[in-house]
Amino acid sequence: MESLVKFVEDEFVPKKDFPKFSSGDTITVYYEIKEGEKTRTQFFKGVVIQRRGSGATETFTIRKMSGTVGVERIFPINMPALQKIEVNKKGKVRRSRIFYFRGLTGKKARIKEVRG
Repeated sequence: MESLVKFVEDEFVPKKDFPKFSSGDTITVYYEIKEGEKTRTQFFKGVVIQRRGSGATETFTIRKMSGTVGVERIFPINMPALQKIEVNKKGKVRRSRIFYFRGLTGKKARIKEVRG
């Protein structure tokens, strides 16, 4: 049964080429929003907190600060409205899921940048 599901995902789910990113990276996600009959592109820039799942069901969570309020958004990798992903900074973290990042404020909330 699992092989059948994997076969259907590979055959019928369209693949998009996005750059490689992991938790701790700062990325910008451009996605399409439909308002009535109009469509427009909106972006969401923040730090990747986690990547979860595999294949067609893979998702990633981004956190950004909007004023003093933290905003998180979960994006499926295969969302049709996703247009492009830009990696702004590569961050160095020791974990794949950095939920502790939610409780940090000020200078403690910085992530070391990997250069090169």
